Amino acid sequence: MTVGDTERREEVRQRYANSALAVSDACCGTSSCVTGEEYSSDELSSLPQGASAASLGCGNPTAVAELREGETVLDLGSGGGIDVILSARRVGATGFAYGLDMTDEMLELARRNAAEANLDNIEFLKGLIEEVPLDDQSVDVVISNCVINLSVDKPSVFAEMFRVIRSGGRIGITDIVADDALTPDQRAERGDWVGCIAGALSVSEYRSGLDQAGFVDVTLTPTHSVADGLDSMIVRAFKPS
Repeated sequence: MTVGDTERREEVRQRYANSALAVSDACCGTSSCVTGEEYSSDELSSLPQGASAASLGCGNPTAVAELREGETVLDLGSGGGIDVILSARRVGATGFAYGLDMTDEMLELARRNAAEANLDNIEFLKGLIEEVPLDDQSVDVVISNCVINLSVDKPSVFAEMFRVIRSGGRIGITDIVADDALTPDQRAERGDWVGCIAGALSVSEYRSGLDQAGFVDVTLTPTHSVADGLDSMIVRAFKPS
């Protein structure tokens, strides 16, 4: 990892540490932030205030992934825990939900929120999404909410997702993705790295990265625009049986 990559990762960590400390809705400084409309009113009303207040993302991956009772799910970049809490409820007492985050302040907030939600089928782990601290084939589903665009090593993220998912498992991700016509410089002109824009992959790059990791049936579906030539997208793919 280069010096620039290290600085970017630290900038991301500090931004989200500050967000956790402020328990603020302000994510990324762009229109990619959660506005609440991605979650149903019932979901939001059932959450601890600290979880909904720290919602940092661009969609609702728990719905995208179509979670089922008894499944084990991993949320990459789990933040204040909103998607982990919702996942734990969807998979039920026979299922389990892991949240992975590199920021101590976010992990502390998420654990408080999980305790307030009175759920015991949850565990929050400290680590990098490029180096997931779980065994091979240990989860059924990987979700993530506007986080992969922040990674400085996306091929490693895709490889780690593939490694930890069981055969026949899947990913259900929401992320910011660029039009193929936009160059990296043009993406950077529209927003910075911690703003979820400069580090966004193009549609072709995203698809190619998942293909190279081993995933099949990759689909990217735009939901709404976040900047000129950049959309929030639903990303789905499967690990072959």
